[in-house]
Amino acid sequence: MELKLFKTLWGRTGSIISAADQAVGAGFAGLEGGADGTQAYRDELLHALQSRQLEYIQEIVTAGGYVPRREATVEEHVADVARQLQLGQMLEPRSVTIIGGYDAWSQEQSVRFFAEAQEIAARMNIPCSFETHRSRSLFNPWITQAILQRLPELRLTCDFSHWVVVMERQLDQDWEVVLDVARHAHHIHARVGYDQGPQVPHPAAPEYATALASHQRCWEAIWTVQQESGYSVTTMTPEFGPDGYLHTLPFTQQAVADLWEINSWMGQTETTHFQDWRLSLNK
Repeated sequence: MELKLFKTLWGRTGSIISAADQAVGAGFAGLEGGADGTQAYRDELLHALQSRQLEYIQEIVTAGGYVPRREATVEEHVADVARQLQLGQMLEPRSVTIIGGYDAWSQEQSVRFFAEAQEIAARMNIPCSFETHRSRSLFNPWITQAILQRLPELRLTCDFSHWVVVMERQLDQDWEVVLDVARHAHHIHARVGYDQGPQVPHPAAPEYATALASHQRCWEAIWTVQQESGYSVTTMTPEFGPDGYLHTLPFTQQAVADLWEINSWMGQTETTHFQDWRLSLNK
């Protein structure tokens, strides 16, 4: 099994082509980001992908921003999925990450959303996975498990940093949940959370070594299931980001670290981690 890394477009400050060049320079296989913008934006993204020979993972956010509108209905969330899948078709995504649903919904509403979204994606022949994300239907492990029991074919984009801050602990004490969820994992967002936040200031810092190691054990659980299931490629997006995730100094709001340096470090570290994990299988 091969590991392919994708560069997130979340938090980029330059052009898409410069982001593509950064991805190539770091040995990443592609870009991950939304297609919900102007036609000029999609044309620019398509040019960057084609000219740099990069793959693409589309990201869909339903019913507003990363925190959805409270009044948005299930129908509106589903319609957003359909609309954005149409927009992304010209970019030929290898897969789509959907940040969808709402944490205040009943289980019935969430199940209906995921079932209808899966049906639309299947009709369009586009592989989709749904992110474990705060403020969304999959915001904690046990609700996710309950939904997976109802929809066993549901595939996930696993971002365990969200669950860590919701739970106020790493997932080691709830390992049976990790193993259960790993059977549905299709894609990984590699951000390291800690007990009081979804993003450590820098994953290389020794004070966060325990948090990094805990997340890495979760990713290994996913890789193990994927390899046993016949995956030839596993995908991962280092996804440290801005918008309050990146720590800043009080008063000046100066960032404590550089986002691209963090994400490229995460990519290099996980490349080595993945290689070591593969070697350990042969011992």
